[in-house]
Amino acid sequence: MIVIRCGSAPVPTVLAERPRIQVSEVPTKDEVNRALAEVGPGRRLVLCGTDAALAAVLTRLLRTENLDAEIAYVADEPTPATRAYGLPTGSEAAKLGIRGTSREVPLVRDETGTALVGEALVRGPEGDRLVGEAYADDTVVFSGETDTLTVRPTPELPGVRATAARPRRLRRRQWVAARAVQLGTEAGLLTRDGLTGRRAIKRTTFYRHTEPWRLVSP
Repeated sequence: MIVIRCGSAPVPTVLAERPRIQVSEVPTKDEVNRALAEVGPGRRLVLCGTDAALAAVLTRLLRTENLDAEIAYVADEPTPATRAYGLPTGSEAAKLGIRGTSREVPLVRDETGTALVGEALVRGPEGDRLVGEAYADDTVVFSGETDTLTVRPTPELPGVRATAARPRRLRRRQWVAARAVQLGTEAGLLTRDGLTGRRAIKRTTFYRHTEPWRLVSP
């Protein structure tokens, strides 16, 4: 087991005596490689950081074929990822990271091989509405215009779900579960796990990878 502290993320007291490495707020591939080299028996990474940091670590595990390593996520406060996977935060998350057991959950990625752990949002550039169409497998999520397309991973199969912003008179959003969500648009601004891309996109796909990842869960 090794604790990965990302940037200035708080490290709960219960982890104070555990082996630790300091990395960037969003870990680089070399920093993740170093953590894997130092983790030792059990291959459990206890990550103190943000959804973006967790996604960076999982992306590196995916690309280096290390998905057998266990990941425990210690966020200081609730995030889209903690809500998606039903995880505690703070000291309770740290205790779970030490004593909990891991289970296989679907790994959601995009066409670039980048993992999604919490939430992806696609909006029109410069505050405009998003124009295009999105499908969750064979089901239309939206066609024409919408304010926002939201994509989230799920802890159970099929692995991903999506919704488009609805008129305010419809209070409950309609989610569509699928193995893959595909978007085609004139121009969209993608925010993935809290990080917004610098360029507009015309298409993207989020889908369940062929292999799961191992998350330390309640």
